[in-house]
Amino acid sequence: MLMMNEKIKAREVELTGLNGEELGVVSRDEALALAKRHKADLVCTSLFSSPPPCKLVSRGQAKQEAVKAKQQASAGPVKVKEFRLSVQIEEHDYDTKLSQMHKLLAAGKAVQPVIRIQGKEGEAARKLLERLVQDLAEVGKKETGIQVSGKQAAVKLLPV
Repeated sequence: MLMMNEKIKAREVELTGLNGEELGVVSRDEALALAKRHKADLVCTSLFSSPPPCKLVSRGQAKQEAVKAKQQASAGPVKVKEFRLSVQIEEHDYDTKLSQMHKLLAAGKAVQPVIRIQGKEGEAARKLLERLVQDLAEVGKKETGIQVSGKQAAVKLLPV
């Protein structure tokens, strides 16, 4: 919650100016008058100390920053779409999976191709993933290297 201007109830505030200069402890009314004079907003940065630290911010800028911070918080982590492949994939199936991954990366979503490994297919799986990464290079970049472990090989691709 953003505390601004008249919503600040403390009698005294520790004030910081528009350019970051310390103005010391002043009364709330004096700080509000200063904010009006400079066509700025008085913004409380923390409610947990006494007197509360407040700063002068260009009018409207504090609300824009609060809206931006809220959007970033609600964005959450990037969703990753997992694609399961096998080493013996047919060329047509490879092309189909490739085009699906291409569309998702172009739309700004991350993809993670995963190849199931049986026996000694580890090197073949690595080569297939390297081919995929190369084919998707124009729309995606590797977040992690190609990871081969036990029963699967995987790589995570993020949109460019």
